[in-house]
Amino acid sequence: MGNWERAGQPARDVPAALSSVSGEPGGRLSLPEVEALARRVHAEQTDKAGQPYTVHLAAVAEGVAVRGGTDDQIAAAWLHDSVEDDALSADWLEGAPLPRGVKDMVFAMTKRTGESPEAYAARILAVPGALLIKEADLAHNADPRRLSVLDAPTRERLTAKYARMRELLGLG
Repeated sequence: MGNWERAGQPARDVPAALSSVSGEPGGRLSLPEVEALARRVHAEQTDKAGQPYTVHLAAVAEGVAVRGGTDDQIAAAWLHDSVEDDALSADWLEGAPLPRGVKDMVFAMTKRTGESPEAYAARILAVPGALLIKEADLAHNADPRRLSVLDAPTRERLTAKYARMRELLGLG
């Protein structure tokens, strides 16, 4: 299981996770704590279809897991939109008790205002582990069941956007 503990103690509430860390070596947040944190900070958020945003986070984390991702990648998947959506600040993430690789993957996944798709894709490709998270993110975002509830112009725009990103990332 590497640096993360999936089994054992249930995830603590987010305030506890923010103020103290588990007994992990190096004083890091456990994977259940990361999941609890992500669920808490995105609790009031919904996606374009009006669904709880945490459904998307869980799907991306599961997508990373079934694609053979590491525990660090799964943790980053839970947090992949947290800075971009202002659920967590970049400063908080930088100081968080998380492995450097998790932070790097989350920052790689954080699209910057005015950033071109090419620059965004290049950053994802440059950070070890980030591509698998983006692949799972795109797979869930492009799921026809999710897109079917959107109006036609939005559905077409997003379908083209996701296809272009897959192309830039070499995902076909």
